[in-house]
Amino acid sequence: MSQRGVLVTGGAGYIGSHVVKQLGAMGERLVVLDNLSTGFADAVTYGDFVQGDTGDTELVSSLLRDYDVESVIHFAAHTIVPESVAQPLKYYGNNTCKTRNLLQCCNEAGVKHFIFSSTAAVYGIPTGPYCYEDSPLAPINPYGTSKLMSETMLRDLSAASDLRHVVLRYFNVAGCDPDGEIGQSTRHATLLIKVAAEVTVGKREKLMIFGTDYPTPDGTGVRDYIHVSDLADAHVKALIYLRDGGDSATLNCGYGHGYSVREVVDMVNKVNGTPIVAEEHPRRAGDPPELVAAVDKIHERLEWKPQYDNLEFIVRTSLEWEKKLAAKRG
Repeated sequence: MSQRGVLVTGGAGYIGSHVVKQLGAMGERLVVLDNLSTGFADAVTYGDFVQGDTGDTELVSSLLRDYDVESVIHFAAHTIVPESVAQPLKYYGNNTCKTRNLLQCCNEAGVKHFIFSSTAAVYGIPTGPYCYEDSPLAPINPYGTSKLMSETMLRDLSAASDLRHVVLRYFNVAGCDPDGEIGQSTRHATLLIKVAAEVTVGKREKLMIFGTDYPTPDGTGVRDYIHVSDLADAHVKALIYLRDGGDSATLNCGYGHGYSVREVVDMVNKVNGTPIVAEEHPRRAGDPPELVAAVDKIHERLEWKPQYDNLEFIVRTSLEWEKKLAAKRG
């Protein structure tokens, strides 16, 4: 346990709140900064919560100073791909410009470690099913580009200073806290398993399947789904790695294998006990047939060993959380 502080930006959001819970249980000294544009204050189970924005350099600088912050874990970002296409400046303003401001504050405060929440969207449409960390980077939407620009700033700052960093490129994050204490409460969610879970409780009428003629075993797109608690553990391992003197690194976060949309829907139906309404539509532009993480590097660098690599478990925790949300709504 470090006696110095850890700043978690966006820690009231889906992934950030799961990381906060794991770090808090370890006894870390946490300060969580979130503007609650998409997060929820009651999802912050440990540490001190501050409602504010990463673009507020005066606030960020004071938190870094007051909590003697040595490490920053940066989640705060907009994440909806279609919205990024419609409103690109919103994404460059929030995801890129505010990250630049955060990095400046970190540099001035002498922060030693920085863990950055990135995305497989930086790869764009890969030429094969597997994405390696050194695969070509060619994002096809402003969301992916905004994240890649932040990766580049972080790389260059680390080269010019004592800051060391880990960039974690997420694949398809799903599932919820196995304890049922926190979960994915994202408004207007677009992730497949979350949307399917909302259909099971009647929040949505149907699930739309985009593309049934891909060159995959059943014609639907294949994705690498990682349970959020395993992803949170990767952040914990990244922090330990940096504290132990590890060099800056960029790592994929996935399981190294995928499931098709139909396989996911079949599992939702199995766990739910009743089939959901699923409607087939043509492909969406820019969706690759298959997107799976090459994961040798994260296992080697972080000694990361996922615990929840099981589609049924991922779906079950998602559905249980959705039922809890539905009960709250009454």
